[in-house]
Amino acid sequence: MSCGDPHDKDCSEVLDHLYEYLDREMPAGESEKFQVHIDECSPCLATYGLEQAVKKLVKRCCGHDDVPSDLRSKVMGRIELIQAGEVVSEASVRDQAAREQAQRERAADAASSGSAAACADGDAGDARPEAARAE
Repeated sequence: MSCGDPHDKDCSEVLDHLYEYLDREMPAGESEKFQVHIDECSPCLATYGLEQAVKKLVKRCCGHDDVPSDLRSKVMGRIELIQAGEVVSEASVRDQAAREQAQRERAADAASSGSAAACADGDAGDARPEAARAE
């Protein structure tokens, strides 16, 4: 993609960093160069506008969902593996996600059943068996 005008960076290279710019994760100097490029290049500006609209739509529709705190590090780890040439199969990603979800559900179930048992005992702070508490 190109508008035909010469630029400091190739359009594909600029667009490879589009989400860094949209997410305000790009260093200031690079951000300024990016802005100059999209101001001068109508195809890149159109792509930028489309991706910006998609990002806003996703935020509006899904912005209230809780995201696991380690999601970013997991995604970045997968990207690094792929960049290093390692094969990351979709099945392995799904299997790991399913294991982690099951682990979170078990932890939530254990926490809720532990709270319910403590409330039923009447004294959540006393971990002694009931016979010992009765003495």
